[in-house]
Amino acid sequence: MRHLRIGKVEQYLLSKLEAGEKIHLLLIDPEESSPENASRIASKAEEAGSDGIMVGGSTFFSQSQMDELVKSIKSSVGIPVIIFPNNVTSISRYADAIWFMSLLNSVDHYFIIGAQSQGAVLVSQYGLEAIPMGYLVFGGDTAVAAMGRALPLPLNRGEVAACYALAAQYLGMRFIYLEAGSGAQRPIPPQTIKAVRKAVAIPIVVGGGIRRPEDAVEALKAGADIIVTGTIAEESFERCREIIRAVKSFKTWQTPHHFLP
Repeated sequence: MRHLRIGKVEQYLLSKLEAGEKIHLLLIDPEESSPENASRIASKAEEAGSDGIMVGGSTFFSQSQMDELVKSIKSSVGIPVIIFPNNVTSISRYADAIWFMSLLNSVDHYFIIGAQSQGAVLVSQYGLEAIPMGYLVFGGDTAVAAMGRALPLPLNRGEVAACYALAAQYLGMRFIYLEAGSGAQRPIPPQTIKAVRKAVAIPIVVGGGIRRPEDAVEALKAGADIIVTGTIAEESFERCREIIRAVKSFKTWQTPHHFLP
């Protein structure tokens, strides 16, 4: 039987986490950034200490533009470039890996497994590293909730998110993403992250609404392993730099964790 082996990018992330580090990933939206600007921001993020670049947006559907943007970013950084897909058209052969994810709280079969069944062949043909992920969306007033037809999870009912996250783990997904949405007014509450952390033994990714170093630190204290920021880098890269610094300095007093293989 053929098993999905852990690839280089996933091993890179896990090695950092198991050494006691926390991870920062910069999310670049192809709809909001030209290839030149994306390359510039990605380079600044790497210089600031970010561990990788995610590329994706809720309403972006041009594969050719996606390819150009990914190639531009790849030419300027040495850290991994990971696709954060919203649809089959987001798959680019030029990236290092793809979050192969299911929007678990969507009411539309397409975003749970339909798009994934269509995209799997391309991922295989391109030789992209697929990293299995369960994706959970909170709040209903964001583009990702609308486009993914999500039944938004309540921000302050961590036990609900924990049930979904545990199901994702049992289904074999190796990461869980708690998403407040791009431009969200507030981040995922610490008590919700704590509930998920208590339930699962896989890395927790948290994104959306993180605009201050304090927001990132609260999420990390609650049990997050990977912090994703996007909008703030366009608004003020200096504030993004401060968040990256907070994430990377957190490792100095956090106990290393061993995750499920």
